[in-house]
Amino acid sequence: MRRSMWLVGIGAALAVVGGQAAFADNSQQEKMTACNNQATAKGLSGDERKSFMSTCLSKGSSTSTTGNSQQQKMKDCNAAASKKNLTGSDRESFMSKCLSKGGSAK
Repeated sequence: MRRSMWLVGIGAALAVVGGQAAFADNSQQEKMTACNNQATAKGLSGDERKSFMSTCLSKGSSTSTTGNSQQQKMKDCNAAASKKNLTGSDRESFMSKCLSKGGSAK
């Protein structure tokens, strides 16, 4: 029972991460479409269009290269569990508590 709950929790976390990745891809596609429309409206072509698209796509790219917050929580909690040399059910319990507290369980 305990193990199955842990697996369900991990599955839910992965689903959230996957959903956020899909959202990020969709956001990038929307950005590409908007920049493309702007370039077309300005009548740009060739090197001017390339330069404009590069600048447009890099504007406002505030997405972190370290990943989203859920991925960061997973990394932080995993590192903390490894540092404490936790294994088996102790590690599962620690990870569950750590992830539910936002990666701050020590």
